[in-house]
Amino acid sequence: MFTSVLMIEKALTSADVEFVSTLHGDEPVSFHVLLQPRGDQADRLLRAIDDIALGELDEAVREGETPEGDEAKSVGQRALEVSLTALRNSGNGAEGRLIEDHPLDALKGVVEEVGADEVIVLTDPHYVEEFFHRDWASRARHKVGVPVLKLFSHSKA
Repeated sequence: MFTSVLMIEKALTSADVEFVSTLHGDEPVSFHVLLQPRGDQADRLLRAIDDIALGELDEAVREGETPEGDEAKSVGQRALEVSLTALRNSGNGAEGRLIEDHPLDALKGVVEEVGADEVIVLTDPHYVEEFFHRDWASRARHKVGVPVLKLFSHSKA
């Protein structure tokens, strides 16, 4: 069985589940999902810049409405449960947890704990962070000791 650690920031869509589930053909996959709820003001600004870069001005204006802090945790927990159920329903093993602080430290710990074969980072584009190589995938490549695959979400959740 192939073991993947999957880092996400929102609930997986059916297209996302199909995509990650078929990466290894017919080989069964066990997913260990890490979801980090929305962050602080700096994250909000970066998300708004990304929305503008994508031409989604309406989304940039609504960034102030995005739940954060404790409210984001409950939204994040629901997103995690939806994602785990979808992965299991596709015939894969799946377990997961929310991460709050230091996502890359949590990622490294899970990779070591489960003996992961790879890390998959599945997010929306984050142009500012990617440009400066500060996105999860770029930073994880120097930290986890296994291949890191960066994928973009297929659609909005």
